[in-house]
This record gives sequence, structure tokens and C-alpha cells, in this order.
Amino acid sequence: LENYGTVLTDMVFWEAMGRTFTLIAIALPIQIALGLGIALLLHQPGIGFLKTLTRLSLVLPMATTYAVVGLLGQVMFNIKYGVINQLIGFLGFGPVNWIGDTTNAFIAVAFWDIWQWTPFVALVLLAGRTTVPGEIEEAANLETKSWWTVRRHVQLPFLIPGLVAVLILRTADTLKLFDMVFTMTRGGPGSATEFVSLLIQRVGFRSFDQGLASAQAIILLIVTIILSQLYIRLVY
Repeated sequence: LENYGTVLTDMVFWEAMGRTFTLIAIALPIQIALGLGIALLLHQPGIGFLKTLTRLSLVLPMATTYAVVGLLGQVMFNIKYGVINQLIGFLGFGPVNWIGDTTNAFIAVAFWDIWQWTPFVALVLLAGRTTVPGEIEEAANLETKSWWTVRRHVQLPFLIPGLVAVLILRTADTLKLFDMVFTMTRGGPGSATEFVSLLIQRVGFRSFDQGLASAQAIILLIVTIILSQLYIRLVY
């Protein structure tokens, strides 16, 4: 009980939790928006082989191990030889210290998480999009010429189950995000990217306070369950 009391009054824990929720608030809406756009684009007829190639390429970021994704991000965001800074240089700007700056490191982690998991959102929403009955959609198009009306009242209801699954899975996944960030930034610089899972690892396996780390993990589990229930009640 003392461990739980310590966690609940520990500002370091709540700051790490705040950083984690900030990452969710930034990355998740962008992933859903981009994923929905990709899903609608891939569902358009007449793309043919390009559609198949795109679906295959969407699987690659998800199939790559978290740690490998983190190492790849560490190389690509390197201030001296990273591809990202080379692209920025082509636009006429100087190199950006992505990993060594507190704000830029957080942006880099958010960008990398979006890159890795937008394809997952796209594939889930694409599966939901294919369940829309063709006759209902055709009837709706005959009734109205409004693109938004058809999307809102015909397609969106069939996308909601997939959307709820995306919200729950991606929120839970981000709350326990560890491998990618650990190999990319080690939680730094300072504590700029020390999300709650990295804090638990540091307390449990570097400070060797297993009891406190376990209490932090249980509280994280409770927060995840509460958020999942909120998503189901509010969205589904």
C-alpha cells in the first residue's frame, strides 16, 4: 500500500504519464485521419496492381520489430548523416538536432510512431469499408449528391467497430510503448521521451525497486482498462 501511495503522489510518474498521453493525443488522431484517407483511396476501383502493391507495402512497418524500428529512427534522425536532415537540406534549411533536443526528440518519436502504425489503422478501416453493402451505398448516392452525407450516414456506421478496435489497441499499445523509444532515444534527452513504460523499466531494473515498479504497472493497467471502457461507451 505504501508503494501505491508513493506512486500516486510521485510527480515524476505523473509527468511520464502526461508525456504518454500527449503522445497519444498527437499521434492517434493523425493515424486515424491518414489511415481513413488511405483506406478510402485503396477502396476506389480501377487501381489494380498498384492497390495490391500498396497493401503489401503497408504491412512492412507493422511487421518490423519495435527495436529495429527504433534503431532505424536513430539512424534516419541523426544530425550528421540522417536521411531526414538530408531532405531538409535539399529544401534549403540547416540540420536539425532531432535526438539531442528535448522538443525535437519528442516530435521525432511521435513522427516515427505515426509512420509505423498508420498502415495498421488503414488496413483495419479498409476491412470495415469493404463491409458496406453496395446496394445501400448505391441507393444513397441516388438520393443525394453530398459526398459528406454518404460518408457520414452510410459508411461511418460500418467503420465504427473497426474504429473502436483501433482506439483501444493503439491507446494500449502507446501506453506500453517501450522498445522503439528505448532503442531510439533511451528516454532522453533528459526525460523528454521517458514515457511511463520507460519509467517503470528504469525504476524496476535500474533502481531495482520492484515493488514500486509493480505498483506503477498496476496503475497503468487500471488506466488502460478505464480508457477502453470509455471508448466503448462513447464511440461504440
